[in-house]
Amino acid sequence: MAELLTMPKMGFDMAEGTLVQWVKREGDPVAEGDVVAIIETDKANVEVTSFRSGVLRKTLVESGTVVPVGKPIAIIGSADEDIQGLLGETVEVPAGKVPAVTAAEAEAPLAVSVTEVPEVEAGRVLASPLARRMASELGIDLSQVRGSGPGGRVTKADIEAFVRESAQRVPQPVAVPVTVAPPLPSVGVEYAVELVSPMRKTISRRMTESKQQAPHFYITVEVDMEAAVALRQQLNALLPEEEKISINDLVIKGSAIALRQFPRLNASLAGDEIHLHRRVNIGIAVALDNGLVTLVVKDCDQKSLSQIASETRAMVTRAREGRFQADDMVGGTFTISNLGMYGVEDFAAIINPPQAAILAVSAVRRVPVVDDAGQLAVGTRMKMTLSADHRVTDGAEAALFLQALKAALEQPMRLLL
Repeated sequence: MAELLTMPKMGFDMAEGTLVQWVKREGDPVAEGDVVAIIETDKANVEVTSFRSGVLRKTLVESGTVVPVGKPIAIIGSADEDIQGLLGETVEVPAGKVPAVTAAEAEAPLAVSVTEVPEVEAGRVLASPLARRMASELGIDLSQVRGSGPGGRVTKADIEAFVRESAQRVPQPVAVPVTVAPPLPSVGVEYAVELVSPMRKTISRRMTESKQQAPHFYITVEVDMEAAVALRQQLNALLPEEEKISINDLVIKGSAIALRQFPRLNASLAGDEIHLHRRVNIGIAVALDNGLVTLVVKDCDQKSLSQIASETRAMVTRAREGRFQADDMVGGTFTISNLGMYGVEDFAAIINPPQAAILAVSAVRRVPVVDDAGQLAVGTRMKMTLSADHRVTDGAEAALFLQALKAALEQPMRLLL
């Protein structure tokens, strides 16, 4: 049975996206997971993949079209089935522009041409969501920018070109004769100017909202990682390269176990409601050259360590190659930020809204410790700091969650059960 492919929601505050390119054409066969189209959000270009096998029967929007989240963009089905019913459901006629239908047209086979509904009243410049946001943040009048997209739509590239051209057109100051005075010592510092990227703008906006609206509190624990490091070495000796396990994979699995015991940490705030999520979908913060993205590993409590490791590695690779998939960044219920690879000893992270908590993971270090016999020895330790939203949870509950996570890492065989 034919089904609609819709504009995916890439993050809780995404309202629309721009369809940048069709990778598949009408009539092309598609397999489940094949990349069908590329969309542009305010953070990145993202691959839209097919949810089933079949044939791309109809594309419903043209490249360059701004599409609201959840609206159909294509129909996927078998090669010979009737899709007229689905086509009829996708027709949208702008208000006040209902076309007259002649008797001949009424009897003719249904032929649908989906035309993008104008974003706003006539006279306003057409622009992608990302271009419109950049123009607003940079104080640029969109009517002064020449659009290179379909129908003259202004794109991100057009805004960047306009900024470069404007910088070159800045007039040089006119020399005015003045009375010569003794030279003054040079003051100030030299610096280079770099425009804030759209991704950095988005990060800034979301983190500012989080710190202003969510009353953060912080709890830190130190974990004995001796047994966990030894288990990781044993497992990696048996696993192929694409399934080798990192310290972060151990933390993800341990967090999933603890979140099952303390569901208020696996929650989000929505107005006057606290949503306790049934799935444990853990986001991992990944640094890219132009900013930070959060990739989401789904159902971590139900997956093995090797599954978590291989899925995480695949998503990070796609992100760094700029090949995001629609499912990579949505659905997170808890986030982990790990700076251990940079030798960081301790830090606290800002909650990723609307989630209730985020875990900051530091480096695994060989440090002096006092053993159970009161003797000084060398131990393997790692610090973790939980940032939690006091509107959703309290200190005692958050501390018990960290105790459960600490126990899972210090008795790592539990991660294999």
